[in-house]
Amino acid sequence: MGSRSPVATRPEEVFRDLGEVADRVRRGLRADEDVDESFQELPPDGQIGAFARKERAKVLAAGARGLEKIAAGREDEVEDDEYFGVEAIVLLEGRPAIVIQGQDFPSQQGDWAVLDGQRAGIRESIARVGRVDVTGHARLDWVGTAFLVAPDVVMTNRHVAVEFAREDGAGWTFQPGMTARLDLAEELSAVPGDTSFEYAVTGVVGIHPEADLALLRVDTAAAGGRAPVTPLAVAADPPGDVPGRPVYVIGYPAEDGRRNEPEAMRRIFMDVYNVKRLQPGTTTGLLPDTLTVKHDCSTLGGNSGSPVFDLADHRVLGLHYGGRYGFGNYAVPLWELVDDPLLDRAGVNWV
Repeated sequence: MGSRSPVATRPEEVFRDLGEVADRVRRGLRADEDVDESFQELPPDGQIGAFARKERAKVLAAGARGLEKIAAGREDEVEDDEYFGVEAIVLLEGRPAIVIQGQDFPSQQGDWAVLDGQRAGIRESIARVGRVDVTGHARLDWVGTAFLVAPDVVMTNRHVAVEFAREDGAGWTFQPGMTARLDLAEELSAVPGDTSFEYAVTGVVGIHPEADLALLRVDTAAAGGRAPVTPLAVAADPPGDVPGRPVYVIGYPAEDGRRNEPEAMRRIFMDVYNVKRLQPGTTTGLLPDTLTVKHDCSTLGGNSGSPVFDLADHRVLGLHYGGRYGFGNYAVPLWELVDDPLLDRAGVNWV
């Protein structure tokens, strides 16, 4: 199986007991239950929905067989469909992308049942992360994720900001005819047209000259009264155990054509993209020479600009900026920028 896992982490490193996971998947299939990302996530029943459920059940059954072979030391016997099923189980349960609704998330089975004990802190994190929507763009309605790091400043990636901003010699300004806003409640089944959780982006504080990082000014005073204005806590010092530290990402994964077997992956995810998700995982390494911390959360396109949170204390450890299928995901380790003049000028909430 090598390093083909979509989260660049072997199943035996994701799950504590492969046999127990296989048994749980089989029990769920026997009870005609899906191993879902959210009990409220699936599209309405019908011919397409029924076909998708049937396909998912086939994939998960094959994955259970693959897990049992790996647990028994017979990894060389894992067939292609079983390996794909193992990948599906890793994505759906080991490194899930959990749908957020009502600023909350459903309880999880298995190892991520620990999220329930951190629910209060995770909900505070959820409330301060939003989708960067744009008007006037030639191709896109939204361009990434951002999060509140000061009372009127949000952080995202440089490559997100340049979709609507440009350098004008004296700084950065909006491209002609374009506007941007941060929507903190782009959730599945959200009420269309509800602007009470939106911040208008009013300007660009600055774009970092080295890191894939941008800071945007937002108008919190005109947010409608329901959006929080207290910022997230950003880690001023490094965590003590990288790799292997439990973390989570919050963001807006989009359909990602980089994945293997895209048609089957769509059936697994039931074509639910572009909405807010909670994505737990672990840090997998630190590359200080390139200002990068690696993680294995199941991020997709659209997660650009997402915060990477420490599960223990909910401080923001990193700014997710990209990933490579089968190799890992990458974030800026923000504690390395604690003395950076741009972040200092923005008033980032270091803790």
